[in-house]
Amino acid sequence: MGGTGIMSAAVEAARDFPGLRVLALTVVTSMTDADLADIGVGYAVDEQVLRLAHLARKAGCHGVVASPQDVAALRGTLGPDALIVTPGVTLSGDSPAEHARVGTPRAAITAGASHVVVGRTVTRAGDPAAAFRRVRTSLAP
Repeated sequence: MGGTGIMSAAVEAARDFPGLRVLALTVVTSMTDADLADIGVGYAVDEQVLRLAHLARKAGCHGVVASPQDVAALRGTLGPDALIVTPGVTLSGDSPAEHARVGTPRAAITAGASHVVVGRTVTRAGDPAAAFRRVRTSLAP
């Protein structure tokens, strides 16, 4: 929500590093419509995500960071080449922790995510290695 100027400056600064990709954060996964209203944003989360994604594309960003629930709409808006990175990924039956808008790794990838961020599902598990294996299994074709 820093605006096009900040994102454009980041894209410009990254030009000296050909492998570097600039991602713009849309709406963090812990926020709901009520949270946006609390900070004076007059749009629902799904609308705000798309508004911010349009700004990111206009600024030249390579993609966005967004909830797994936002991926399908973003893929349709940003096209096939944009990076869509999804935190807030949990396995079925896991607690969403403080994330309000979550999804499974499989659902995120199926909807068009280019990357999934698997954090608390593994790091807070009683057996992190087993949890990671469950994530891998959930992504197997």
